[in-house]
Amino acid sequence: MQKRGQAAMEFLMTYGWAILVVLIAIGALAYFGVLNPSRFLPQKCTFSAGIGCGDFVISDAGVGTLPADTLVVPLTNNLGETVTLAAAAIVATNVDTGAACTEDPAAAQTWYEGQVLDTATAGITGMGITLCGLDTLVEGQRYRIKVEITYTGASGLSHTVTGEITGRKEV
Repeated sequence: MQKRGQAAMEFLMTYGWAILVVLIAIGALAYFGVLNPSRFLPQKCTFSAGIGCGDFVISDAGVGTLPADTLVVPLTNNLGETVTLAAAAIVATNVDTGAACTEDPAAAQTWYEGQVLDTATAGITGMGITLCGLDTLVEGQRYRIKVEITYTGASGLSHTVTGEITGRKEV
């Protein structure tokens, strides 16, 4: 009877230690970000409620009529009201390098409900968000860019919405 109990205890202890080692290994991988699914996911663009985000490109070659070092991202006003973008309305910060730039519209611009702020063109129909230090980024590497948009609503109060763009640098 003693020997069967000892064999059962050794069996449980062996498997217990093996399971503990596996759990520690999985915990270490998760802690160091190896199991972070965002590393394997495609490009994404997320904004606070009220701002719709479309397809985007991170490029230092210039896109359309926009200069080099530009983030091109169409944004849609889904805030439920017409808002006004004033000077220093858009601030883009590269989370990886810490470089930040402010996009200053020439004058206050009205952004109508449902209107797309298409950054591939200039003017109210669009605005290119210029990024500092984009030319130092490595092609094909993933980067996170934090974008803050400040606007004035119909009530006259100023609001700031934040979004994050994760993507790879293209040519």
